[in-house]
Amino acid sequence: MHIERVVANARHLAASEGARLEIVVPAAWLHDCVTLPKDSPQRAQASTLAAAEATRLLTEWDCERDWLPAIAHAIEAHSFSAGIEPRSIEAKVVQDADRLDALGAVGLARTLMLGGFSRKPLYKPEDPFCEAGAPDDKRAVIDHCYAKLLRLAATMQTASGRHEAEIRTTLIERFLHELRRELDFAAG
Repeated sequence: MHIERVVANARHLAASEGARLEIVVPAAWLHDCVTLPKDSPQRAQASTLAAAEATRLLTEWDCERDWLPAIAHAIEAHSFSAGIEPRSIEAKVVQDADRLDALGAVGLARTLMLGGFSRKPLYKPEDPFCEAGAPDDKRAVIDHCYAKLLRLAATMQTASGRHEAEIRTTLIERFLHELRRELDFAAG
């Protein structure tokens, strides 16, 4: 479902930003065709590996060869951990589309679900909102909000992506505000 949401986000952003769908759509569909575990030492290379695999697949499927470098770049540059700067509007759109899926209601639900799957506690009782120290999302789920999610809006490459990211970030901020209220209430 992540892929379908990223493709839908990418189509929407491409229309707003004037990006070429023949680059954006295949890049969005194939951006995660190679995945590595979050704790893999090769994690930062996953998007480069995905770009190479996507190029192989698209060549096999007789995709227009002139489009392949742009599609590969959009895939390489989408990754947060790779840190590759997008050089085209199409790469910016794909990066924003992927990052939007980490925000808002869907992003928060994914964060909570994956944290539970990893058996991480929801928060650190001694510092639930990362006020006394740096966030450590290997230790607690809520720390991921501070380590990554609340910072994503500032990394958006397109105006339409930034606007949507700000809306979705507000939801995460409201959730954290309510969590703080409830924890304070329970503490008496």
